Amino acid sequence: KRNNVGLLLLLVALSVGVASYVLVGIGIDRTPPANWPWVAGIWAGLGLVAHVAVRVRLPYADPVLVPIVFTLAGIGLSMIHRIDVINDPPRHDATTQLIWVGLGVAALVGVSVLVSDHKALQGYPYLLFLTGLALLLLPMTPLGVELNGSQIWIRVAGFSFQPAEVAKIVLSFAFAAYLAEKKDVLALAGPRLLPGLTLPRARDLGPIAIMWAASMLVLVSQKDLGTSLLFFGLFVMMLYVATERLSWVLIGVAAFALGAVVAYERFAHVRVRVSSWLDPFSDFDKNYQVIQGQFGLAWGGLLGRGWGQGRPGLTPLAKSDFITAAVGEELGIVGLMAVILLYGLIVARGLRSALAVSDPFGKLLAAGLSFVFALQVFAIVGGVTRLLPLTGLTTPFM
Repeated sequence: KRNNVGLLLLLVALSVGVASYVLVGIGIDRTPPANWPWVAGIWAGLGLVAHVAVRVRLPYADPVLVPIVFTLAGIGLSMIHRIDVINDPPRHDATTQLIWVGLGVAALVGVSVLVSDHKALQGYPYLLFLTGLALLLLPMTPLGVELNGSQIWIRVAGFSFQPAEVAKIVLSFAFAAYLAEKKDVLALAGPRLLPGLTLPRARDLGPIAIMWAASMLVLVSQKDLGTSLLFFGLFVMMLYVATERLSWVLIGVAAFALGAVVAYERFAHVRVRVSSWLDPFSDFDKNYQVIQGQFGLAWGGLLGRGWGQGRPGLTPLAKSDFITAAVGEELGIVGLMAVILLYGLIVARGLRSALAVSDPFGKLLAAGLSFVFALQVFAIVGGVTRLLPLTGLTTPFM
């Protein structure tokens, strides 16, 4: 038990969020926001509720994870507020984001009360898979809306949401439960391709074929390479962890590459994303968002302009898709690297948990959740910084 360590780190994390909010006001108006004590009180209340839930219900939980999450959420909320106030009239998207953070804390409390042992869900792999697949395909229903060429959102009662954010958690449970049961069968030897590289048996290719078909369905129907990559990559990685066979990874990479090439040939939206990655200045109008994000990062430089001193609102969707570009502009490359290191710590602590857990289901679950989180951060931050083609994935917690 290291609950006091977790509490100390949480206080530091909450202070970072409140300080960021105050500095935004000072940077723009030369004075702290008048409502900052109320904001600080609400923020501290959310953090303490999360801490108490973990302390009481999950006393042996990793004490570092909740503080890191609140650090990222505090920086994200401050940046969204910073962009809100420069609009004419000012927007209130930070309030909406704070509601989502509150719902996240409520979900944390609910899960810690109702499901304190992960093994309780091991017996429902197929039900969890069907639930996750239904969530993944929900944007194809009348609830779905198309934004910026991709149909990965649903809108209910005025709120927009990506069902894939819940589906990735549900499918992680489903894959972990399935592979914990079938890993010995899937690890059986097949034809030898090269020394040290043995292919799986043809009869065992069914699971990866099903997941490839599902990911291609997402790619074709929702026109989003990122979501498709996220779920197929999650399954292939967990398959590799379960069987320790490199052949599964090679088959998965080859299958997804084939699907990506077909998508590039068929969908203009995918071709625009690739063009904005390789040569954004070839079409200034279509690639305006990526170009503005690059200008913002360049203007921020090494140490940034400072909270409230940049112009992140010049980049389209700076408070959502391109929030890391906004962070890089005002906090500099140093600040952006600090944020990326926080994400890396979440992944490292998750993999550390996977090593510590004794049961196969828990190992696969912790490893899968860590990998899908890492892949999502890599895809969205890589897209903003032009390391990869841009995807429509969210920046977790920010």
